[in-house]
Amino acid sequence: MESKDRIILALDVDTQAEAVGLVKELSCYVGTYKIGMQLFNACGPEIVHRINDLGGRVFVDLKFHDIPNTVGAAGRVMTRLGCAMFNVHAAGGREMMKSIAREVAQESQRLGAAQPLILAVTVLTSISQQDLENDVLIRGMALPEVVSRWAQMARESGLGGVVCSPQEIPVIRQACGPDFKIVTPGIRPVWSEAGDQKRITTPRQALDMGADYMVIGRPILKAADRIEAAQKIIAELEA
Repeated sequence: MESKDRIILALDVDTQAEAVGLVKELSCYVGTYKIGMQLFNACGPEIVHRINDLGGRVFVDLKFHDIPNTVGAAGRVMTRLGCAMFNVHAAGGREMMKSIAREVAQESQRLGAAQPLILAVTVLTSISQQDLENDVLIRGMALPEVVSRWAQMARESGLGGVVCSPQEIPVIRQACGPDFKIVTPGIRPVWSEAGDQKRITTPRQALDMGADYMVIGRPILKAADRIEAAQKIIAELEA
């Protein structure tokens, strides 16, 4: 995999025009574009088609978390939409994840299309051990153990990977093997600010630990020269 193909650019903008402009500007330096709640709710599914038409791969980041039937139906919609990957919350449970894996497989077969990669979100990178205990109310377990158990449950349910902090990559690799895909947010080059992320690392550190893809937003989007920022990240990955 080329270094640029490991980069998922978080399109955290409000309009289709802004998103399309970024895709056109950075297409030589970015492999996939993440459409989260902000952009999807502003533009709707049309933005996925627009980026696909420009030759970009799309990660729809809506973190589905509902009863199995509802999430399974959403998986069919994502498959028809033609996204490369999308995610659900592992906290939704085993039956929910089995349902969406089954529905996506059936819909892909019906369409004769490639299956999107379904990712389970484990513990958000904004959550610390203290937050896990006091706010999420999971006590008596270290955060990496929670992540590892949810990752194993996702794999056993038929999902292809997880979204997790790079700091949990080693325990997931050990639990789920080398072919299980790992997407890591919380990536901050040494020259950028941490922002609201708490469990972060640099792009090169994440790669060395075994990440397949890295979600990067503000270090590129907020840079004075976005192309230069993307080039610096690629150079770091290839160093």
